[in-house]
Amino acid sequence: MAELLKLNVQERTELGKGPNRRLRAAGMVPGIYYDANGANIAVKAEMIPLQKIYAQLGSTQVFELVLEKDGKTQTHPALLWRVRNEPVKGTPEHVDYFGVDLNKEIKVAVHFELTGTSKGVKLGAVLEQYRDVVDVICKPMDIPESIVIDITELDVMDSVRIEDVVFPEGVTPLFDENYAVLSVVTAREVEDDIEGEEGEEAASEEAASEEASE
Repeated sequence: MAELLKLNVQERTELGKGPNRRLRAAGMVPGIYYDANGANIAVKAEMIPLQKIYAQLGSTQVFELVLEKDGKTQTHPALLWRVRNEPVKGTPEHVDYFGVDLNKEIKVAVHFELTGTSKGVKLGAVLEQYRDVVDVICKPMDIPESIVIDITELDVMDSVRIEDVVFPEGVTPLFDENYAVLSVVTAREVEDDIEGEEGEEAASEEAASEEASE
């Protein structure tokens, strides 16, 4: 197994908005570590190392969370489960870390990655993608960075459904129906869809106006 990246965090004992604001002013990011057994610990991490590891791993790749607690250091495999960013600056303001058992499967959402340029698009058609992510079940170390779909051979009117997508070994997609992930459609079809949506919006606004006048 390749060596995992590490992120150092410390337990935080002062909780609430005031202490969290002071942490952020000092270049620290408050968060919660949820261990694999369901317990949670309030933690804090330095902003720059956190940003670096998030840029490299996103929210689906395992790293080692090095936790300083009660004068001792513990190391746990974990995911950066949820990162909430400050709306103006875009810097992390709170993080949820999710501890994982490397031997147990978990459910996680993984992004689709498209490669190539389809034949149909070269002829003037339009690629429409309906799903950006897919839920999968696998062991933490088997989580792929993305699910790759090669669209090179797709012609006009071709589609890729979820059952057509090839998943890595050990990775099982979750779905109830064989939905379309993407399609190559004519420009006219796109125009018709837009006109249909605009018509529905207009009808909805007209109905709302009539209700308001009654």
